[in-house]
Amino acid sequence: MDKIKNKELKYETMLVTGGAGFVGSNLAVSFKKKYPSLKVVALDNLKRRGSELNIKRLKDNNVEFIHGDIRNPEDLEFKCKIDILLECSAEPSVLAGYGESPAYLINTNLVGTINCLELARKNNSDVIFLSTSRVYPYDAVNSIKTIETDTRFEWAEKQGRDIQGWSNDGIGVDFLLIGPKSMYGATKLCSEIILQEYIAMYGIRGIINRCGVIAGPWQFGKVDQGVFTLWMLSHYFKRPLKYIGFGGKGKQVRDLLHIEDLFHLIELQLAQIDGINGNIFNVGGGDNANLSLLETTRLCEQITGNKIRILSEPETRPADLAIYITDNKKVMSMCKWRPDRNAESVLKDIYAWIKGNGKILCNIVG
Repeated sequence: MDKIKNKELKYETMLVTGGAGFVGSNLAVSFKKKYPSLKVVALDNLKRRGSELNIKRLKDNNVEFIHGDIRNPEDLEFKCKIDILLECSAEPSVLAGYGESPAYLINTNLVGTINCLELARKNNSDVIFLSTSRVYPYDAVNSIKTIETDTRFEWAEKQGRDIQGWSNDGIGVDFLLIGPKSMYGATKLCSEIILQEYIAMYGIRGIINRCGVIAGPWQFGKVDQGVFTLWMLSHYFKRPLKYIGFGGKGKQVRDLLHIEDLFHLIELQLAQIDGINGNIFNVGGGDNANLSLLETTRLCEQITGNKIRILSEPETRPADLAIYITDNKKVMSMCKWRPDRNAESVLKDIYAWIKGNGKILCNIVG
């Protein structure tokens, strides 16, 4: 992977929304460490349990933390000019809104993003918007024929039909967008569309990254978000898990991207934003890093030395996918980037973090 070697960015002040979350805090710290002269501000409402643990880490790394909420425009008023906005805030659960009001999700993922874009318009800020692979309709993704092996589902090489945006390399950016995709996916797609209008109407520069599963240290994993970290946490602390859906065998597959690989991508994108302004990229572990839950279990057993009880629930949850693997060809070609870390190295990095922070993490798991 090409990496940025110089110690200067063309920006003076960076705002990271969702800045105490897993993705936001890691990006904020990484940018501040590599570019000490860059002023980095992390804003977060601390709604997600565990995010409060990142406040000290941010401050220890000279990142300014602000307790604020993107749903409130007044929380996005700053004395200094914001040059670059990393929009990492989100209600990230695919299950959010099922059986309950979607109000918080919509107000955060859509209205909140509009508030952030208004900040960008007023400051003429560049924008990196972190979207999601969940913009693609689950029925369309699940209609791709699969075969079942001993440890996973795999896409069949012969589909009997042409599928736009799909190949055996994964899901590309031109895959079908029409169809239900969860309220989470829908709000992120709406935000993408509005950002494209801001780019066209107001001349700001922006890039959209549709990310697959992102993993790494300082992620407080749950069943509906952060599954690979959840798996390692549960093995480390010897707490039971459950294979949910698709027959309860644990053969559903996701790719996983290390947070530091995402940081290096954003570095590269900021360095060439004039040439790639307005582009949408699919970003994930791709063919370099993907696992089924069953395979993840076996790796977690090897790494931790622990074997835990794993129950089975055959019924598939709403909006779930049998397989999602990212086709990175566009981002690799245009940004000269590819992920460095394979699945095993991502899990080992998570394990090392858990081992070094076991005392504070034992009360978060569950």
